[in-house]
Amino acid sequence: MKRKLIEALHENIRLMNISYLNGDPTMFEEVEAGAVLLEKKELAKRDANIVSSQISGDIISIATYEQMTQIDYVMLLERLITQEDSSYVEERVVRRRAVFVKNKLQKDVRLIKTQVPDKEEEVKKNPMLVSSARGEYDRRSAVRYAERWWNDYNPNFKQFEDNCTNFVSQCLLAGGAPMTSKSSKQRGWWYENNKSMSLSWSVAHSLRWYLSGARTGLRGEEKYRASDLIPGDIICYDFNGSGKWDHNAIVVAKDRHNEPLVNAQTVNSRLRYWTYQNSPAYTPDIQYKFFRIVTD
Repeated sequence: MKRKLIEALHENIRLMNISYLNGDPTMFEEVEAGAVLLEKKELAKRDANIVSSQISGDIISIATYEQMTQIDYVMLLERLITQEDSSYVEERVVRRRAVFVKNKLQKDVRLIKTQVPDKEEEVKKNPMLVSSARGEYDRRSAVRYAERWWNDYNPNFKQFEDNCTNFVSQCLLAGGAPMTSKSSKQRGWWYENNKSMSLSWSVAHSLRWYLSGARTGLRGEEKYRASDLIPGDIICYDFNGSGKWDHNAIVVAKDRHNEPLVNAQTVNSRLRYWTYQNSPAYTPDIQYKFFRIVTD
């Protein structure tokens, strides 16, 4: 019986892939359907096209309750996007839940957040943490780290349920951004081990305000437009426009219109267009902060 359910799930994923490719929202629930439509409009505005799309993935768990079966799975969505005379592959890892009742698929919904097991083991010695000497920010090294770890987790660092800021901080550190004094979690930007770090290291709201408030060492120079950023810079997101900053991403490339493409975690993404209009978290009230990273 499970084999038939898996076959039905595979067919649903095949149809979902076609919908992503064509920008067709009809098979998605309201929030995700809205994101698909927004992205379709945004692609047209950018003179960009999705020319191919493929989905691969793994099942996380299967649970059966009387006549209902719930399958949690993770899928990797890879899309070849062309824009004028260039192309790139955008990748996103999406966690979903399919629910079958009496062996018929009733819904397949995106999971916005998924709990990640907390690692209790001591952090291994990390040569990156030994050196925090002040110097010029090495953007290439920061981007190289973002490309290596966007869909993986460096065992030398604690992993969080919302891992976006932890990931961005690791990228900044890989680029040589200097850590501050470790005297207070509420001050500075630093990491010691999986139980001791500043709030700005792992909390999106705190990093946003640290970047704009710091006067020495790692800091951010605010830019007016996303197009003013270059690889290695940071974008901060307040999805609801509430004043509470929810997410951070690192710029790793620019498209043909000079707009940023970002890598990020929580919803692990590579070469994602910076606006996040294709995210269910997006709202018309979204606010952004664009930071040019500087160090001294």
